[in-house]
Amino acid sequence: MLSYDELTPPERELWDAFPNGRRVELRAGMPEADEPAAGGQWGPERSVRAAVVKALLLGANDQRSGAVAALRLAGARITGRLDLSGAEICHTFSLEGCRLEQAMSLHGATTRTIRITNSLVPGISAELVRIEGDLDLRRSVLEGGPLILINARVAGNLHLADARISGPEVAVRASGLVMEGGFFGARLITQGGLRLPGAQLPRGLLLQGARLENPGGVALAAGHVATSTVDCSHGFTAQGVVRLRRARIEDLLTFEGAHLDGDGTALVCTGMQVGDFDFRPAAPPSGAVDLRFAQVAWCRDSERGWPEQVRLEGFTYGSIGFGETTSAEDGAAGEGGMPEGDRTPAEDEVARRLAWIRRNPGYAPQPYEQLAGWYRQIGHDNDARRVLLAKQRHRHRTLHPAGRVWGHLLDTTVGYGYRPWLAGLWLIALALLGTLVFGTHDPTPVKPGEGTPFQSFVYTLDLLIPIGGLGQRTDWYWTDTGPQWLAYVLIAAGWVLTTAVVAGVTRTLNKN
Repeated sequence: MLSYDELTPPERELWDAFPNGRRVELRAGMPEADEPAAGGQWGPERSVRAAVVKALLLGANDQRSGAVAALRLAGARITGRLDLSGAEICHTFSLEGCRLEQAMSLHGATTRTIRITNSLVPGISAELVRIEGDLDLRRSVLEGGPLILINARVAGNLHLADARISGPEVAVRASGLVMEGGFFGARLITQGGLRLPGAQLPRGLLLQGARLENPGGVALAAGHVATSTVDCSHGFTAQGVVRLRRARIEDLLTFEGAHLDGDGTALVCTGMQVGDFDFRPAAPPSGAVDLRFAQVAWCRDSERGWPEQVRLEGFTYGSIGFGETTSAEDGAAGEGGMPEGDRTPAEDEVARRLAWIRRNPGYAPQPYEQLAGWYRQIGHDNDARRVLLAKQRHRHRTLHPAGRVWGHLLDTTVGYGYRPWLAGLWLIALALLGTLVFGTHDPTPVKPGEGTPFQSFVYTLDLLIPIGGLGQRTDWYWTDTGPQWLAYVLIAAGWVLTTAVVAGVTRTLNKN
């Protein structure tokens, strides 16, 4: 039990100020000398024992009517360990520009707002804490130990703007964190991962300009998080993997202007549910982006923002669009070898989207079907057919040699059923060829003096149409080798065209 007589002068000043909530200022007024990093040199005139702070917070001197007791201390060195585990604290607790010599514990405590700003702390352990207010650590440095908020409950906000936190592997452990406010971490710097699996953050996870450093590991783990917004923009940097597996984000997930430097896989968003997804990083991530089975209402992206590998199986979206335009001077040739500057905007959009889908490793039909479905939804049926044609071409490249040959035949003749007019062009070309060749040669009648007169055009059509007949093919034959072989070729071409049309149309109707 502390007695007033054994308190040092700064401790007595704090003791006397506590009942009125008055701030005790111990700073010297010289910026360099007042930096918490230099606090190891502060003498007794700026030192307060942790036991005194604890005694006041537990109500040792709050007996004064007409005032609200609060502990407000600036520029002090807190000696000893501040252990408030299991405590019930009914007073606001504020430290500014202070230096704590040992890690602080709030394990299982119940408290009001805690502010430790612009201070140096060797770690804060606050598992199961209940804070009826805010936890404010702005501009503070947690060095040598992490910030632990596992299964904590915070009625207000968590403020970590401009803070620096380092831990052996994990800088912030906050799995199961439940808040009524938001996580505000603009320009936060961590050495070690930021772990928030299963956290509930109604007002958002805001990490604009933050830098999370955990090379070779996980920079941000926010799987199963439930929040309104995840803002990783304005220079946000993750050295390590960002994991948002099965996250539920009601409004916005943005990586605009971000840097994602994960090994192997830079961003994991499998199974997440998002309102608006803005993926326009400052540069392509160093690793793959995994969007498998994610659900997005609106996706806005940058063509140049995607890495070489994007896993898209099961990725669904209500709408999608590039956030920038590509100029004709880029000089890249798109599908079919057509320079992008020579295409219409719609053709350019489709070609760029198909290039995006091809970043998915291997062949998967769902990304093509999803894109085609979206084009149909907005009334761009021609673009949808173009996407489905690209799907068939991709699929047939994965087949055995015989399947690839048949695929090339379907593509050339009817475009896998999505370009049936190609069969008409082939029919016209072959009909003209046959008419010209047969018109310059004299056939031999099967039965002299009988049958219909020879007509080269009708005869050619009779060869090309495999079913039925026009009466010419059975009445005439050729003794010359050239016309005879051309007749055989036209008969075979007729069967091939008919088979290809039937197969292509059937495939289209079945939406394969």
